[in-house]
Amino acid sequence: MFELIRDFPNVFIPIFVAIDVFALLPVFLSLTQGMSSAGLRSVIRQSVFTAFVISISFVTLGEIIFRVIGITVDDFKIAGGILLLIIAILDIVQTDKHEKRKKATSTIGIVPIGVPLIVGPALLTTLLVLLEHYGPVLPLVALVINLIIVWFLFTRASLVVDIIGKNGILAISKLMDILLASIAVMMIRMGVENLIKQFY
Repeated sequence: MFELIRDFPNVFIPIFVAIDVFALLPVFLSLTQGMSSAGLRSVIRQSVFTAFVISISFVTLGEIIFRVIGITVDDFKIAGGILLLIIAILDIVQTDKHEKRKKATSTIGIVPIGVPLIVGPALLTTLLVLLEHYGPVLPLVALVINLIIVWFLFTRASLVVDIIGKNGILAISKLMDILLASIAVMMIRMGVENLIKQFY
C-alpha cells in the first residue's frame, strides 16, 4: 500500500500533463457556445465517458499487440518518448494548437472533445508506458481521477477561464508542454539505459 501511495504522483502527473485540460477549456467553451445547460451537461458526460472507454480499449489492445508482434517495454518507451517529444515541441511552437475544430453537433462530446482533444496520442502513449512500468492499478486510478478533474473543470470552464485569463491559460498550457517534453526525454533515457543493460 505504501508503494502505491509513493508511486501515485509518478503516474498521476504524466497523465495530467498529457491531457493538458487547461489548454482544452477555451476550445471546449468555443465548441459548446450557445448550448443549453442540459445540452452542456450531456456533452460533458459524453466526452468524459468516451475518453474513458477509448483509453481502456486502446491500452487493452496495445498490450495484446505487444505480445503478438514481440515489442518490448523498452522499445515502446523509446518510440513513445520520441512521439511525445515531437508532440510537445509542436505544441510549444504553435499558438493555436486546438483552434481549428468543427462546430457543435449532437456528437461533439465524442468527436472532437472526447477524441482527439481529451484522448490524443500523448495520453495514449503515456498510458501504455505507465501500464508496463507500474501495472494496471495505478494508471487506471490516476486516469479516473484525471477524468473527474476534466469533468469538474468543464462544468466550470467559463469561471476558470475568467479567473485565470487567456494569457494565464496559454502560460499554463506551455508549461504543461515543457513538462511533457521532459517526461518524453525521461522515457527515452530509461528505454535506452535498459537496452544497454541487456548487453552488459
